[in-house]
Amino acid sequence: MKKSILSLSLGALLLSQVSWATPLVIAHRGASGYLPEHTMESTTLAFAMGADFIEQDVVISKDGVPVVLHDIHLDTVTNVADKFPLRKREDGRYYALDFTLAELKSLTVHERSDLDGKQVFQQRYQGTAQFTIATFEEQIELITQLNRQFDKNIGFYPEIKSPAWHLEQGVDISKIVLATLRKHGLDDANKAIYVQCFDYAELKRVRNDLGAKVKLIQLLGENDWDESPTDYDVLRTPAKLKELATVVQGIGPWIPQLVDMQTMQPTGLAKNAHAVGLDIHPYTFRQDALPEGVTKQQVLDLLFKDLKVDGLFTDFTDTVVDYLHD
Repeated sequence: MKKSILSLSLGALLLSQVSWATPLVIAHRGASGYLPEHTMESTTLAFAMGADFIEQDVVISKDGVPVVLHDIHLDTVTNVADKFPLRKREDGRYYALDFTLAELKSLTVHERSDLDGKQVFQQRYQGTAQFTIATFEEQIELITQLNRQFDKNIGFYPEIKSPAWHLEQGVDISKIVLATLRKHGLDDANKAIYVQCFDYAELKRVRNDLGAKVKLIQLLGENDWDESPTDYDVLRTPAKLKELATVVQGIGPWIPQLVDMQTMQPTGLAKNAHAVGLDIHPYTFRQDALPEGVTKQQVLDLLFKDLKVDGLFTDFTDTVVDYLHD
């Protein structure tokens, strides 16, 4: 997930005073507001901060190992260009799929930067510690062991990244992810785990052809993002939401899809999704990327009190936990 909140209006904050079940706090790429995303350290910090679920974006290495990275590319979060300067493709990008696990493990993970090397979020982690890429199984083990030791049940929230692209490269990422879940007893609707994906056709395949039992979440992007072949404009219609509810347990919309950014009124998506029994887990709350003049309290009030979302992806686990348990 990649987009942040654009703008919000104080006029949108007409809050109802109805009580609701405590929503889920989903640690977006771990505690990514404080430590480099998706590292074991970021995952550990999110656990300590009280996340209900911790996200793992999953891509595949050259030797078929599922690893935790937000992108199929490596250049914006690692030193791959310095270590393997000749391994980029014709488009100038470095792909995780072109590197073995051993090679990926030799890279240093740093705070996210753009392609010019400028740090995206200037006030976040600025150190030079040797963070590394984690495998999906390493993160499963870490969270499982922390749960055991602290008597918790913090859940997993993996995303199947770019399944159509992986298939074009000859790799069935969905089969690999499901095999990993089944190895660890996690393909189970009663376990604390959701599997998410932007590709609706792939989620139908995961459910119907690959026989997944795990709870599924349909991520909603915009068509011009080219996240998948899915037509998100159609998918957000009431008829398609009703169909979607036969496949998945919820949706993960971009926050501006819930609120019309021109009129600052609810779009109706939240109401329509709830009407067919879908949970709503929007993305992404970033307290260091709020519109000018809008506070984090106002944003969280809008999401939880007005729209009544069932969970929220956030880079700042502690902020949302404190808000919900104040």
